[in-house]
Amino acid sequence: MFRETLYMTRRGAAPRARDPQRGGEAAGGEETPLLRGIFQIGKRSCDVVLSARQLRWSPIQPESRGGDSNMNLPCKEEFVEMKDIFSVKLKRRRFVGQKKGGVLLGITVFVCLKKENKLKDSAINFNNVSEDHCHSWFRCLKEILNGFPNRPKSLKVFVNPNSHKREATRVYYEQVAPLFKLADIKTDVAVTEYEGHALSLLKECELHSFDGVVCVGGDGSTSEIAHGLLLRAQMDAGRDTDHILSPVRAPLPLGIIPAGSTNVLAHTLHGINHAVTATLHIIMGYIQPVDICTFSSPSKLLRFGFSAMFGFGARTLALAEKHRWMPSNQRRDFAVIKTLASLKPEECELSFLPLKNSLQGSQENVTKVQWHTIQGHFLNVSIMAIPCLCSMAPRGLAPNTRLNNGSMALIVVRNTSRAEFIKHLKRYASVKNQFNFPFVETYAVQEVKVQPRTKIGCNTEENVYLHATSAEGNYPWNIDGDLMEEASEVHYIVQEKNSCQVE
Repeated sequence: MFRETLYMTRRGAAPRARDPQRGGEAAGGEETPLLRGIFQIGKRSCDVVLSARQLRWSPIQPESRGGDSNMNLPCKEEFVEMKDIFSVKLKRRRFVGQKKGGVLLGITVFVCLKKENKLKDSAINFNNVSEDHCHSWFRCLKEILNGFPNRPKSLKVFVNPNSHKREATRVYYEQVAPLFKLADIKTDVAVTEYEGHALSLLKECELHSFDGVVCVGGDGSTSEIAHGLLLRAQMDAGRDTDHILSPVRAPLPLGIIPAGSTNVLAHTLHGINHAVTATLHIIMGYIQPVDICTFSSPSKLLRFGFSAMFGFGARTLALAEKHRWMPSNQRRDFAVIKTLASLKPEECELSFLPLKNSLQGSQENVTKVQWHTIQGHFLNVSIMAIPCLCSMAPRGLAPNTRLNNGSMALIVVRNTSRAEFIKHLKRYASVKNQFNFPFVETYAVQEVKVQPRTKIGCNTEENVYLHATSAEGNYPWNIDGDLMEEASEVHYIVQEKNSCQVE
């Protein structure tokens, strides 16, 4: 596993604007005003002050009959942090059909507001009909905004039109594209036509002119593009893409716009499944390093990914993929019920390298971490580099792991009765601990090797369903919601020195 970087809210200090040459801090820690002027906000005339970090305004006090301002009236100063502003526009009145020019009315500032995990855009109008006055303020505001780091100016966008209920195209053009345009972000949009199309395009397209790559789709699309970005980075670095021991970092961050059925990756990053929130994370340049795994067979790299499941989670996906003609919710429920009805454990051997800082004891013992091996019959094996939140698992499939702590969660469910296994599954949808069962084991690990032992090809009715999509001799694997098949051992690695950047 190593880290990629995605756009999301940064934990810690907010990004700071570049102070213009005439700006700075005055004595006593107060900022020197860059501009000061009068604008009408709502129905009141206001004294507006711009500094490098804040835009403040307060109503102008009316004068009393004696000529003095009435100091007894309440005067509340309001402000917005410059780091929360993502766009500024000149406001004009235009006639129907008029695209340019028009009567200047003032300036509109667009702000990113946050309530819990949800972000939304809001507009504040500063009205003043003076051309010189407004243009001076407009230029100064733009200069400050252009000084914030990580805010993209050009993006490569991939839209999967076949994602959940074919909603991705509508989501992009109705909710995402207008905000990108408002933020003056140039976009190059590619609508994918088949599975693997985005991967093919990423291997060939010129990426140096872009500040980031955006995926509008579900978990499968996002995983494919993350894999493509990292694979392209290895190719550009001259690495052997079949044997990658220490992958190089992807040169561009990946933005995720949720438009799938579960949207685990977007939900985990942003804490909410909301397209506008995800879009504003990208616009504001919020960047988060995120751990990602390498999944390899003994002979080659299979995939870069965030999570994998073997056993129940993989067989459920294999059965669901066989019934793509069904609506997504029905298909998922059908696959779960059918796989539960034919529930059987997988015999396999698990070898794992525990996380160094998770071990107790002296420093000498910590540095000599050794492989652990367990064998047996397992109903499900999950390997998660991120918590994997979704509506069906609000605490996450792996709530004890983190986005970028350099570890994976290995969750092993040993063979038990169907009734007990169902109790375990139901816990994911509740606030109770889903691992508080004697047949469930969890480990914090750096590497995992999974070696299946069971023979495939039984002619029972249940295996007709369970192996319906698998080639003979292959086992199904659920990697980020994508079905993969592999007959031999699969090796998962976390590499702390690298990262995937996610927006």
